[in-house]
Amino acid sequence: MRIRTILLVIAILLVAGFVALNVDEFTRISVLSLGFTTIQVSLGLVMLLLLVAATVVFLASTLYMQSTHLIETRKNARELNTQRELADKAEASRFTELRSYLETQATAAQQHDVAVSTVLTERFAQQQQALLTRIEQSDNTMAAYMGQLEDRLERRGAVNHIMNRDSVNTPLA
Repeated sequence: MRIRTILLVIAILLVAGFVALNVDEFTRISVLSLGFTTIQVSLGLVMLLLLVAATVVFLASTLYMQSTHLIETRKNARELNTQRELADKAEASRFTELRSYLETQATAAQQHDVAVSTVLTERFAQQQQALLTRIEQSDNTMAAYMGQLEDRLERRGAVNHIMNRDSVNTPLA
């Protein structure tokens, strides 16, 4: 319980105890003036009824304020839930946009990688073909040089052979 409620209950108990102790004085008849007339009634009971009426009005106003506060709190909670749902939807939308953007970027990167790979493969094939052509030309050039050397050696060998034969056949005088 709240402190206000506890204080209200204590005050009501104190007033009830005071009335119980002074019941004779509260019930004694006295003449009261209402301004336009006078009546004979117990002043204590009138004051007690006014106190009860004030307490009832206080309790009614408290109940009214608490109920309006509760209704307003529920309304605010509903609005907050609505705003939270909108924020969640917006966040989900942003995540969806981010996901689609990232997928687009990933697809573009894959396409770029494939294009670069294709270009590199073609260039590698061209370089390999050029290298094979140069090696073949080098082989042909080397074969031509070898052929020339063989021809020279054969000609020298034939000349040497003829010279050797001439020197063997000539008598020494």
